[in-house]
Amino acid sequence: MKSIRLRPGKERSLQRHHPWVFEGSVERGKADPGETVRVEAADGRFLAWGAYSGASQIRVRAWSTDEGERIDAAFFGRRIAAAVALRARLPIASNGLRLIHGEADGLPGLVVDRYGDTLCAQFGAAGVERWKPAIADALLAATGLQRLYERSDAGVRTLEGLPAQTGWLRGDGATECEITEHDWRLTLDVASGHKTGYYLDQRDNRGRFARWVRHCGVRSVLNCYSYTGGFSVAALAGGAEEVTSVDSSGPALQRVQTHVEINGFDAARSRCVEGDVNAHLRACLEAGRRFDAIVLDPPKFAPTAAHAERAARAYKDINRLALMLLAPGGLLFTFSCSGGVGPELFHKIVAGAAIDAGVDGVIAERVAAAPDHPQTLYFPEGDYLKGLLVLRK
Repeated sequence: MKSIRLRPGKERSLQRHHPWVFEGSVERGKADPGETVRVEAADGRFLAWGAYSGASQIRVRAWSTDEGERIDAAFFGRRIAAAVALRARLPIASNGLRLIHGEADGLPGLVVDRYGDTLCAQFGAAGVERWKPAIADALLAATGLQRLYERSDAGVRTLEGLPAQTGWLRGDGATECEITEHDWRLTLDVASGHKTGYYLDQRDNRGRFARWVRHCGVRSVLNCYSYTGGFSVAALAGGAEEVTSVDSSGPALQRVQTHVEINGFDAARSRCVEGDVNAHLRACLEAGRRFDAIVLDPPKFAPTAAHAERAARAYKDINRLALMLLAPGGLLFTFSCSGGVGPELFHKIVAGAAIDAGVDGVIAERVAAAPDHPQTLYFPEGDYLKGLLVLRK
């Protein structure tokens, strides 16, 4: 077994069970991409078993801090079975859910979502890439399913020195899937949709939004960065009379209309706008439009803390415009999925937007990702999605 020796004082994060060892912490040692290595403190003490990646700034991702544990196919079978068992304990109102959430499930770099009878996996690190066949077998064994599609085409693979890979790992057939969520029907394509096909992390927040729309008697909704219209369906389910969905993707907006129709809503209540959200918000202001509720669910503006300052300006601008468009007493459901923007900073950004807009509001709820995207005590970086539901005064 090859060993990686850390610099003096660099063992503390592993002792706190944080799974990452950065390049600057390594004194000596190397291995093949994804190869299991023994990570040692400067004095030679065992710290962890981990997967080596010579191309990444995260030089080692820890599998286990138990010296007696073997990293083999059975290890991955146990980790995957435990992750699936955890989801069975969660109150999830959908047959679309996240089964494996990377570090939070002890499988750094691996994301697996279930859409009905289809699994879709992203292998984002050298370690899980090396164990891909064993992981694929374990996923089918733990779920009893027969179809597993790979969507390893995220940009993070380039940081690991890995090429993009997509296609069926197990099984075959159509890549189009349909799931149910809060009794709504939603469709996706695991081959071409964002991420693994859909944003399952917002499931509970979509249900929450429907309840607020109903409770507040919301009539008009503006859903920005709508993608395929999950929040638009939620608004209509809550009784909204008019929903405008804005996105830069024409195909995504076509699916919005499909979702409106298959859920039995009047297509006339749904309007889709293909274009830039910022430009549309400004056009609505110039036209004197007002909305009873606005959803802002933008893409990741700050992938790391180094991008936070630039991202803060972008978040502030769209929130300022949205608050100006919001009718008195209206709802703003605003999100950030940027790991580099923490909850406290996001609150400050939205507060600054309110000051610039000349309006005030009450934070009715603070929300995060659905519980099948767990945040563990040992891995604070997993806290990526944060949202505020603001009632304008």
